[in-house]
Amino acid sequence: MTVAATTCFFASLASAYTSRYCSVPSHGCRLASVSCRSAPKAIGHSNKGASSSPKKPLKQFGGGPEEDEKRRTQSSPFKSFGASSQRKDKKGVSFDLKEQQQVETGSLQDASFLNAVVKVYCTHTAPDYSLPWQKQRQYTSTGSAFMIGGGKLLTNAHCVEHATQVKVKRRGDDTKYVAKVLARGVECDIALLSVESEEFWKGAESLNFGRLPHLQDAVTVVGYPLGGDTISVTKGVVSRIEVTSYAHGSSDLLGIQIDAAINPGNSGGPAFNDQGECIGVAFQVFRSEDVENIGYVIPTTVVSHFLDDYERNGKYTVCFEDQQGFPCLGVLLQKLENPALRACLKVQSNEGVLVRRVEPTSDAHKVLKEGDVIVSFDGVHVGCEGTVPFRSTERIAFRYLISQKYYSVSLAFTLWGGGWVGLVSGALHYSTAPWHGVHRGKLFHSRIDLLGAICAGFTGDIVELGIIRAGAFKKVQVVLDPRVHLVPYHIEGGQPSYLIISGLVFTPLSEPLIEEECEDTIGLKLLAKARYSLARFKGEQIVILSQVLANEVNIGYEDMSNQQVLKFNGTWIKNIHHLAHLVDSCKGKYLVFEFEDNYLAVLEREAADASSSCILKDYGIPSERSSDLSEPYIDSLGDNQAINQDFGDIPASNLEIGSDGLLWA
Repeated sequence: MTVAATTCFFASLASAYTSRYCSVPSHGCRLASVSCRSAPKAIGHSNKGASSSPKKPLKQFGGGPEEDEKRRTQSSPFKSFGASSQRKDKKGVSFDLKEQQQVETGSLQDASFLNAVVKVYCTHTAPDYSLPWQKQRQYTSTGSAFMIGGGKLLTNAHCVEHATQVKVKRRGDDTKYVAKVLARGVECDIALLSVESEEFWKGAESLNFGRLPHLQDAVTVVGYPLGGDTISVTKGVVSRIEVTSYAHGSSDLLGIQIDAAINPGNSGGPAFNDQGECIGVAFQVFRSEDVENIGYVIPTTVVSHFLDDYERNGKYTVCFEDQQGFPCLGVLLQKLENPALRACLKVQSNEGVLVRRVEPTSDAHKVLKEGDVIVSFDGVHVGCEGTVPFRSTERIAFRYLISQKYYSVSLAFTLWGGGWVGLVSGALHYSTAPWHGVHRGKLFHSRIDLLGAICAGFTGDIVELGIIRAGAFKKVQVVLDPRVHLVPYHIEGGQPSYLIISGLVFTPLSEPLIEEECEDTIGLKLLAKARYSLARFKGEQIVILSQVLANEVNIGYEDMSNQQVLKFNGTWIKNIHHLAHLVDSCKGKYLVFEFEDNYLAVLEREAADASSSCILKDYGIPSERSSDLSEPYIDSLGDNQAINQDFGDIPASNLEIGSDGLLWA
């Protein structure tokens, strides 16, 4: 089929349980987006083929740090089908398009709610993570969206990722209107669009959101998939409702499984019940030789969480690069199904989950200890399998309760020389009047890192946990914060950070970079850190020497690539901004970089400074560093904490990976 031969898929960089660096068969769970580009190089978060399918049934894990380990070490059949693509994959892998089921009943054809579904045309320009000072060649894609009122449209985040231009077209119209991306929720794979043209909204009726459906409820998926230019309608039933792996955001949130056909281009389109109410957003499918007709819809509970977050804060809350509005508890949990295990932990009843590990950057690290047993969450009893009651006769993963909480904004703090700045509901307020404030029990009245304080001001909901510690029951309160990823799945804000010192190119390790470079060139030791290590403090990064731009000043180092730099002139490196600060502050004769396995690279400082402009000119590079590194560096940890912090190798334990008894909350 000609169309099938030209199809490629928008894959998630952070696809749950995905090893994105293998060759791909024609199955796997895919993002329902169709993209079209002529560039031979894989772009941004486009899949370089597709994901390899798992050899065993997919297991669902929680939304915490080690969740990433399980996702990355297991192949995933999940792919988001966001924007429909009209190009063949770099490796020649093409999508086998199934025949689209068309439902053309008279009543449905005349239904007004179909007119609220629009087609999305997006032009993407993704960063080049291997050459971070430039962009990759642009490509185009198509997807679906629908009107929700207030001059806004809802679609999938992967449909408008790295968007440089977004246009939408209504059903029955031949005019495309420019749209603006107001917010993108990577974790929940939802994006909010707006269209300023009044002509676009004439006669428009927004959709109404319905309740969470029940099993076997009829569902109708509407969108603009491959196979034609007009609107397409497919029907099915609700097959399952549970916590689902979101391919694009590498997160676990509530999802609706349906058997209606979802194909590339359907992403962002609504799913309706029999009353014409929208019950969710189509976003991904499960492709495997062993299964068929498994599609997924983002339920209205997740959509409402995203929209409420946007309304409360004026934007979708983001602090650090990949922190989003869905918080996590930050603990590794083990099921307590074994009676002897419960008896050993002095748990009398058949309930609770064991705390195996606590993420250092989470608020739970201050409250919970390894060996604690969580038996309740905000008064809801947690079963020994890590599940809680859901509706009348169902049970669902414990992390569902966590995903219902919010990551909100509220803080005031002092600036240099008096006065204060408050960050309330996403707006920055300033006053010259002296002010002192208390936040989470901490008094702010002196010099405070502006960036760190703002980020610290994004506070999560407070939850009450019932725990058993050494046989005694107690209640503790924990603030829910977003995950702090040591290796981010997505880079927001344009270009990735980079620093070029005498031809040595340094950049933070990220999932997009790993995808571009492939496993073989990254190395197993670095991959192990990326897969299994936890951030020990907010802002920590794995900084690597990406490549060396050959010049006479760096002779002997030309073959170095993708190696982690640990120290500069004897100082442990916290992140790339810290490295840039150390280099700028250096007054000594030599620049000494220490890498893994005690490998050294030494440059003469004056010669390095003199060669910088020549190297940039020879390689056509506009600047020696990314714009974010030109900002003043402020150590949010503080010198004392930095001295006490162990910045050595990050241990990776296989004992906490791949076990069915472990899950992250």
